[in-house]
Amino acid sequence: MKCLQSLNAGKPYAEQIKPFNFLQTCHVSPLGHPDGVDEERFHLVTPYNANPRSWLNAEWIDQYTGRFFRITTETDYGSKRTARVKTYGDVAADYRHHPEAKCADAFGSPCGKQTIGLLQRRHIRIDRLKFIGKESNSLESVDAGLLHSGSSVYTEYVDPKHDEWTTKTWPVLKKVPLRILVQKCRGQLSRRALINLRAGRSRPHRRNREFLRALVEKYSTKSDFDITG
Repeated sequence: MKCLQSLNAGKPYAEQIKPFNFLQTCHVSPLGHPDGVDEERFHLVTPYNANPRSWLNAEWIDQYTGRFFRITTETDYGSKRTARVKTYGDVAADYRHHPEAKCADAFGSPCGKQTIGLLQRRHIRIDRLKFIGKESNSLESVDAGLLHSGSSVYTEYVDPKHDEWTTKTWPVLKKVPLRILVQKCRGQLSRRALINLRAGRSRPHRRNREFLRALVEKYSTKSDFDITG
């Protein structure tokens, strides 16, 4: 309701927008966002009006900031105060060429926008397990375009025994020669800290965990390590 405060200001309660009132929303086209907005935190709503002729002249409110914008369907790009939104024709055209992420093409590769022919099931390889809460029900809102970031709609519950550090980073870290680790981590982690981490006597905090994760990824490809001599 915060984004509607400016519309409700000074109005009697009976004339205010209240919970369970109807709203209209629209979907911004690619490259159609107004200049300077956060595309993952931008969504326009306006009070319900059944007359389509009024939609282009209405003031639309960004539900995240409360700022007012106009909409258009005429141009290809947004402007400072105007968003270019999808028409029903745009939605139909997108559906015609949308990639089917759940299927593979004739060669087993994920389907793309230009895939044609008989599709088949994709093969799945489990990388790691994540425990998430019921908040994942909101992922339907992400698919519908009402929310724009999947990471904002679920809570991950980390199991220390099966997290990425334990199952992926730490095993590779133990294989990297200590002298190379000391050299690569100079200024970031001491030799004693690396010995304790490799032995499992301690766990790094988030910043060092990300640093070591990136480090072992380079080691896995041997692209940034001299392991000879």
